[in-house]
Amino acid sequence: MSKVNNRQSFLGEKLDKVLGNCLVGVIGLGGGGSQVVQQLAHIGFRRYVLCDYDTIEGTNLNRTVGATLLDVENESRKLVIAVRMIRTLQPDAEIQGIPKRFQEAAEDLKKCDVIFGCLDGLGNRDQLERLARSANIPYIDIGMDVNAMIPGEPPRMSGQVIASLTGHPCMRCYGYINEKDLAKEHAAYGDAGIRPQVIWPNGVLSSTAIGVALNLLTNWTIHVDKQILYYEYDGNVGTVKPHLFYERELQRNTRCPHYPS
Repeated sequence: MSKVNNRQSFLGEKLDKVLGNCLVGVIGLGGGGSQVVQQLAHIGFRRYVLCDYDTIEGTNLNRTVGATLLDVENESRKLVIAVRMIRTLQPDAEIQGIPKRFQEAAEDLKKCDVIFGCLDGLGNRDQLERLARSANIPYIDIGMDVNAMIPGEPPRMSGQVIASLTGHPCMRCYGYINEKDLAKEHAAYGDAGIRPQVIWPNGVLSSTAIGVALNLLTNWTIHVDKQILYYEYDGNVGTVKPHLFYERELQRNTRCPHYPS
């Protein structure tokens, strides 16, 4: 094992093979996706499919890791910034950059071994999960929100990491995606949705998602069959814990009726 990976040897004998061969898809390269890409590159992953059609703006600098004032001046694509970040750590990495909406890149994404979804909007999440499920690819979704719940009380910061796997519940099973919320979102914002993004909760959620993926890929805990697949983040108290719905789901049949396998 290389010196770069010596301190990651606890992840098991499969680690070098995973890092060299695993094709990782990251969809959305803003607040959450930029941190996912950064961590993957630091760990040593060397094969990527990156998808984002957007350019960086000044309002993105408070959350997009790797972006600079010069990138804003040059109207750089978020994709270019992500590729640059990977290259500084893994210069020989194999990177397929797709400056399009993920819906236009379905065939390329179906080649991935795992997909991280870092998107705004329930509609986009729903479509990306469907794509991943159709190709039997583990899909890991991250997202956060800030809501003013009660007048006079501080806003509530919350987030989630959900792993959607064949043979396990999907985001509809968990109630995270439902037709009522999809219709409400579409009426208000169209397909994109609007959610606040803040760098520190995105960091917590991205790190949690990376941990879920590494256990799925290397089984380093030896208990991957018991791995939690739905975490909730409470930014007001600083906790990440299994979602209550997931705990209840464990007591029932975990097979997904929406995507039979």
